[in-house]
Amino acid sequence: MTDRRSLAAGNWKMNGTAAALSELDALIAAHGDTRSELLLCPPHTLVERMARAADGSALGVGGQDCHWEETGAHTGDVSAAMLKDAGATHVILGHSERRADHAETDRMVRDKCDAAWAAGLTAIVCVGETLAERESSNTLQIIRGQIAGSLPDQATGHNLVIAYEPVWAIGTGKVPTTDEIGEVHSDIRSTLERRFGAGVAKSVRILYGGSVKPDNASEIFAVENVDGALVGGASLKAADFGGIVRALDGA
Repeated sequence: MTDRRSLAAGNWKMNGTAAALSELDALIAAHGDTRSELLLCPPHTLVERMARAADGSALGVGGQDCHWEETGAHTGDVSAAMLKDAGATHVILGHSERRADHAETDRMVRDKCDAAWAAGLTAIVCVGETLAERESSNTLQIIRGQIAGSLPDQATGHNLVIAYEPVWAIGTGKVPTTDEIGEVHSDIRSTLERRFGAGVAKSVRILYGGSVKPDNASEIFAVENVDGALVGGASLKAADFGGIVRALDGA
C-alpha cells in the first residue's frame, strides 16, 4: 500500500488546435470524480486556453518542454515561468523525442528541471532505453545514468515525477512484459532511495510510458511501483484516455 496518488498524464505532442478542446470538455464531464490525478500536456499554443477551460475541474495542465533560462534571446523557446503564467502546473522534461530530435543531454534536462522548480512547476522527467540498449542488456545502467545526470539534488515527491518510457515501445504498439516493467520501476525506486533517501524515494511517483492503451492499462497498472502512465496518442481522444483513467482508478 502507498499514499502516492496515481497520475494519468497525457502528452499531446505536436497535435491539437482549438477544436481539440472539445475532448477536454468530454474528459472533464466523464471523470470529474476520479480518484487519480489527471493531467494533459498540450502544445504551448493551447496551454493557456486549456488551463482556463479546466479551471475548477479535476484536470491539471502542463507543458511539454521549457528552456533553462527564464528570459533571453532564445527564439522559439518557452520558459518555465511563461508556462506557469499560462496556468501550467507541470512540465515534461527529457522526453526521448526531445533527447533524440533536439540532441538534449542529461545536463540540459537537469538545468531545465532546476528552472521548472524555480518557477513552481512539477517536473515529469523521462528516462528510458533504446532497442539496442535493451538488446545489449544495458537497460538499468542507462536509466541509472540518466537519473544521475538529469535530476538536481532538491528532488521531492512534490516537485518530481519520473516517467519510464522504453524508447522502442513509444508509438510502436510494442510493450515490455510486466516483469520487464516491474524490474525497471523497482530499480528506479532503489536508485532514488540511494541518492535521495527512503522518504523521497517512497513519495516520488513513477509512471510508465510506452504504447499504453485502454486494453493493456489494467495489466500495466497492476505492476508494483507503477503509479500511473504518461500517455501519448491515446490521450488525444477522451474516450481512449478515459479508458486508461478507469483502469488506473481500479488498480
